[in-house]
Amino acid sequence: MLRDPTFIGTVQDVHGATITVELSNDTVRGLSFVRGEGYRIGQVGSFVRIPLGFVDLYGVVSQVGAGAAPQREQEQRVYGNRWVTVQMVGEGQRRGQFKRGISQHPTIDDRVHIVTEADLRAIYGAGEPDDFVAVGHLASAESIPALVNINKLVTRHSAVVGTTGSGKSTTVAGLLNSLSESSHYPSARIVVLDIHGEYSKALSDRAAVFRVSEDADKGQKALRVPFWALSFDELTALAFGNLSEAQKPAVADAVVQLKKESLKNQAREGIDETRITVDSPIPFCLHKLWLELHKREHYTIVPRPGTATDEVDPAYVLGADGKPLQLGDAMSVTPPLYRTIKTTGTASERVQQGSGAVGIRQHLAGLASRLRDPRMSFLFNPGDWLPDIDGKTNKDLDALLEEWIGGPQPITILDLSGIPSSVLNDLIGALLRILYDAIFWARDLPEGGRLRPLLLVLEEAHAYLSKENAGTAAAAVRRIAKEGRKYGVGMMIVSQRPSEIDSTILSQCGTIFAMRLANDTDRGHVASAASDNLKGLFDMLPILRTGEAIIVGEAVSLPVRTLISPPPLNRRPDSEDPCVVERRDADGGYQGPAGWSQPRDPSNYAPMVRQWRKQSHHYEHKPIAVNAIKKPDEKKE
Repeated sequence: MLRDPTFIGTVQDVHGATITVELSNDTVRGLSFVRGEGYRIGQVGSFVRIPLGFVDLYGVVSQVGAGAAPQREQEQRVYGNRWVTVQMVGEGQRRGQFKRGISQHPTIDDRVHIVTEADLRAIYGAGEPDDFVAVGHLASAESIPALVNINKLVTRHSAVVGTTGSGKSTTVAGLLNSLSESSHYPSARIVVLDIHGEYSKALSDRAAVFRVSEDADKGQKALRVPFWALSFDELTALAFGNLSEAQKPAVADAVVQLKKESLKNQAREGIDETRITVDSPIPFCLHKLWLELHKREHYTIVPRPGTATDEVDPAYVLGADGKPLQLGDAMSVTPPLYRTIKTTGTASERVQQGSGAVGIRQHLAGLASRLRDPRMSFLFNPGDWLPDIDGKTNKDLDALLEEWIGGPQPITILDLSGIPSSVLNDLIGALLRILYDAIFWARDLPEGGRLRPLLLVLEEAHAYLSKENAGTAAAAVRRIAKEGRKYGVGMMIVSQRPSEIDSTILSQCGTIFAMRLANDTDRGHVASAASDNLKGLFDMLPILRTGEAIIVGEAVSLPVRTLISPPPLNRRPDSEDPCVVERRDADGGYQGPAGWSQPRDPSNYAPMVRQWRKQSHHYEHKPIAVNAIKKPDEKKE
């Protein structure tokens, strides 16, 4: 009887989904040839097949060893006791479709075979149907594409984790390029929250970019987030700071009253005055709210001349002409000037504090500062969405949502690199909540998530999703992680420190792209969040090559070690390390424009200061006067 070249050993131990295989003596060389192709035997991460009648069970090698047997048995075997540990992952009918999970377990002495390229093609499929997208090729078989199920990748959430320099950003760019390919997915809808502004270059041909300091020459649009679309808690966190429970009701009542006045001045379809709450997305004038609350906190009163003592007038500071110097203006954030309290003198000279103060003077001062701050104009002065003193706006939220998730481009990049770090967490939470609420309430409409799902890509997620973080961003992400699948909202979490992300959030990610991770804590966090019991496979993470990932979860048929296909050089994220040394080319020049290895040019730091003051990295070239450049002193002969 001819030996089967795929045979490697027999099952000797079964413990749940983990089996131990004793290798045969014929596998001592560790290499087997099948139809002219060489296969390494016992490689961690490789696949094995166990035939059971008309069903084939499939598993992944997670551990390899030798000598784990009694001494007497080792003496009887020429090459000692050699074994591999296998994690079972699925089964497939002979010439049928592969399915995750197993309906039966192997038994002692069942024969185990290596998985050949033909077997892998049967598992992963020879073609590329519409519900699968190729992200690269198998590390063990370059001719076989690594396919992920787009349905489960988007709606069941995913995570891309890897240390700095592992190719994480390039992998995400490649995934987004594949998911937004117009020939396959003309109605793709993806929103990227880009904290460092890395993806504008990589996705420029298929993305609409919104940025605080937009560059119109590059086609970027101004990022506008209407403050009145935020919930009350989100708004108070960004506008007032931390209000106490005793202070919130007075502010909430004032907001509701202004929203009711706005609705009278400009009707909004779908709501009437009786249904307005403090969280209703109805425009109102925040400047007017500030002025009214400021008056309540600061105004002083004097008795009205010639009337009863209970009739009073505001105690404005008067000019030489007897008229108030400053009555206050809401839109310019100019407060009225009141006289200070005076308890001595005649009754007509006394100045008393007005009633109705809530005790939020410091919070109102902070709000006034934010209303004047040009860095916060994207929120408190949102262009066509800015309410006037009567609460009227030029555009409603439908125009905003159409810009963000309804435009002609499949990808929307919300570039948050120009946002002050002090408000970044709350702003991200507000953005996610706005998008999710819109999709949630319109889930059965053509624009809703059930008919046209939405993918949210969260870059540098560890910055605002830490386990100790109880901010609005973490709360919004937890809600999407738990409920988003039902309503067509999926997430892709991207992080270089998965151990800092709340385990509740990471465990909801059905698919994990694990790239090189050297930190043991990070590896343990990823392994515990993965749906497959593949600790041995995750032990390979420190030695993965750049651009290589272990993909586990619902979107792949089998856990697979994959080389991710990078996008073209002109479509990669702006996240490469600066070159310290540039090498010379064949013509005697340098391969790059800078570095320590090139002679220094005359320095001019004026443009640096100009960009610093502009708070923008977009440099506009201007002619520089010759005498503006300081030249090094010439040596005297």
